[in-house]
Amino acid sequence: MQVRIWYAMVILVPSFLAGSVANAMSPLLREELKRLDPQTRLEQRCDIEAMEAIAKSTKFSPDKAIAYAFADPITTKDTINAKGAAFRARGKWYHFSFFCLGTADHLGIVKFDYRLGEKVPRDQWDAHYLVP
Repeated sequence: MQVRIWYAMVILVPSFLAGSVANAMSPLLREELKRLDPQTRLEQRCDIEAMEAIAKSTKFSPDKAIAYAFADPITTKDTINAKGAAFRARGKWYHFSFFCLGTADHLGIVKFDYRLGEKVPRDQWDAHYLVP
């Protein structure tokens, strides 16, 4: 069951974000997030927050964010510190890092900070499971 829900999130999150960042936390996505275990919910919610924050403050329109692309994030009950994250925008991948503090239910974000990095060279994508 958990694998199926995770697979649904891999499909649902990008599709909700494809049209507009404003749709990211639609009621349907919120309900899907509630079905996940708390840590997975926090990871997904922080990835959504990353895409929203990047889209709001840069020229990029991310459709995917991965906290663990280049290094395992450091997590606590309510936080993720991802120094090896990556996001995809217009078919290209970019390095970034972020700190995310979620609410107790992991459906909201209390604090989010990020720093953009360089474009990830195409020859590194396969080694880090970054799909076009």
